[in-house]
Amino acid sequence: MSFVRACALADLRDGEALGVSIEGQDVAVAREGTEVFAIEDLCSHAAVALSEGDVEDCTVECWLHGSRFDLRTGKPTSFPATEPVATFPVDVREDDVYVDIQTTLNGVTPA
Repeated sequence: MSFVRACALADLRDGEALGVSIEGQDVAVAREGTEVFAIEDLCSHAAVALSEGDVEDCTVECWLHGSRFDLRTGKPTSFPATEPVATFPVDVREDDVYVDIQTTLNGVTPA
């Protein structure tokens, strides 16, 4: 695995996502409670940034049409999206969040 620093843990507010670019890959890093997730920052339905949507109950909502994606699996949990997005391993080291974009947790190839 090849983890790259994505952001400071302090940059993540509970219930929100932060859009970051890691080696040219757009990633939404989200925090819910004590858990931190990394998901491809691109809705599979409308090709807009998921990091601009709301985070709730381990899902992120696409702000354009309301599709929700599970932060753990990348699977859509509501329409109109039907295709999953990539999810990436996260490692929190002290005060920083690291993401491995070389590996997907769900086998989905990022766009």
